[in-house]
Amino acid sequence: EVQLQASGGGLVQAGGSLRLSCAASGFTFDDYAVGWFRQAPGKEREGVSCISSSAGYITYADSVKGRFTISNNNTKNTLYLQMNSLKSEDTAVYYCAADPRNFYCSGYGFTYAASGMNYWGKGTLVTVSS
Repeated sequence: EVQLQASGGGLVQAGGSLRLSCAASGFTFDDYAVGWFRQAPGKEREGVSCISSSAGYITYADSVKGRFTISNNNTKNTLYLQMNSLKSEDTAVYYCAADPRNFYCSGYGFTYAASGMNYWGKGTLVTVSS
């Protein structure tokens, strides 16, 4: 059974940093597309970043490029999101997700990842105060 659990959210001032973690189990981490998504109040879920080690994809949403960094520890089956220079518009519930279709982490496939990826964990709330 695929399981994902995000953690690390909290309250931070604008300009600050947070690191999110996602502990994964039930699948071979290297073989899957794994990513971070977020949903702000009143808005649709959107992709933040995605990584596929086997396919060599790393993709970021334009809104977070240069500020957020995705990484993974395949030994620990853990996905990370380092978030720097946080803005009030980054406030959202952040989710990690996984799917065996590595396509979702490609530049083209990432457009469809938020609605298409198969496995989702419970989110962690990030609140950025201005």
